[in-house]
Amino acid sequence: MAKQFGHNVLPTEPALVPLTFGEDVLAKTKDLAGVAVEEADVKAADGQLFREALLFTHRGLSGPSILQISSYWRAGEKISVNVAPGQDVLALLKAARQQQPKKQLRTVLGELLAQRIAEHFAALSGHDERMADLSDDKLKQVADLLTNWQVQPQGTEGYRTAEVTRGGVDTTELSSKTFESAKQKGLYFIGEVVDVTGHLGGFNFQWAWASGNACGQAV
Repeated sequence: MAKQFGHNVLPTEPALVPLTFGEDVLAKTKDLAGVAVEEADVKAADGQLFREALLFTHRGLSGPSILQISSYWRAGEKISVNVAPGQDVLALLKAARQQQPKKQLRTVLGELLAQRIAEHFAALSGHDERMADLSDDKLKQVADLLTNWQVQPQGTEGYRTAEVTRGGVDTTELSSKTFESAKQKGLYFIGEVVDVTGHLGGFNFQWAWASGNACGQAV
């Protein structure tokens, strides 16, 4: 309808939605389905970052940090995941090598992370050996993997699980006070049909109610 009246409509896509992996990545992460990271930094290609919980699923990644970043992620881009935010992982690993030289890497990582995640990243690093046998360079590779895991989602779970839609009627073509169309008198657009997407926490509900109220008062 908006297009019929000459409005620009930005492409619509699911947002605040879990991300999915391709078969190659799933093959490496399927053993983590159901495991959560209480706090993780997840960053999009544009630099937008969220520090919230993360959940591995049988399709990919979910949890608040992933739902948030999905509003900024674009197909073909990678996201960066830090499963140990706020910690100097390299310093901790070097200290463990000094103090616990006979322990395996997976055991040491298990003191920082959930055991299944520790085992996964230890194996993924290719350096699951005795701490005494790990050079500074290998420890740095492990630390970089934990703090900057680069992974490329294949897509999202779609509208079936999405909380909102991003994109929609261009806001520059609507009154910011009444939401009336600048192209057709008496035509109004409110809520999710407009190109406004909020973060988690009730902001999208607030936008729906506030825009509806402003429009209702105007008419």
